[in-house]
Amino acid sequence: MFNPFKKSYSLAEKRQFEFLSKIKFFERLKYSELIHFIPAIHRRKYMKNEVVFFRNDPSQALYIVEQGRVLLSIDIKDSFETILTVDPGNAFGENSLLEGSKRIYTAIVESEEATLWVIPNYAIMEIFESNPKIQARMLTSLAEFYNQNNRRLFSSYQNSYGFFKLGQMFE
Repeated sequence: MFNPFKKSYSLAEKRQFEFLSKIKFFERLKYSELIHFIPAIHRRKYMKNEVVFFRNDPSQALYIVEQGRVLLSIDIKDSFETILTVDPGNAFGENSLLEGSKRIYTAIVESEEATLWVIPNYAIMEIFESNPKIQARMLTSLAEFYNQNNRRLFSSYQNSYGFFKLGQMFE
């Protein structure tokens, strides 16, 4: 049966929904929930070696790579060690889904240029405040993401036992 009150979406919105729904933190959301993020998204171009953010900066936005590559690295003494390369269709800056957090790594553009979708933390918090179901679904995805990272950390530790004390992580 045809519902005349059902919201219809433009082709551009549907494309944005399809892209967003493939991103870990948005995968549980329906189109009617994703629409809340569309006005908050800013597309921004970055050039090679441009810093998106530094470790310890306030977590002011979630970033989604539309085009290009971004290196996530940690600083160790006077150098940086890459922990992950983020390719198109993936997000980083995930701790912006939490209030008052700081960056735990540095993000630098590796490709000649990159196009990122930027969703400001304040917009995310406003959406969460007025839509507890969206918040619950996205924080469940975040918990799964962190759980998977912990599994990889523990596996890496088991394979390189003796280089550091894992117990320090819990102090």
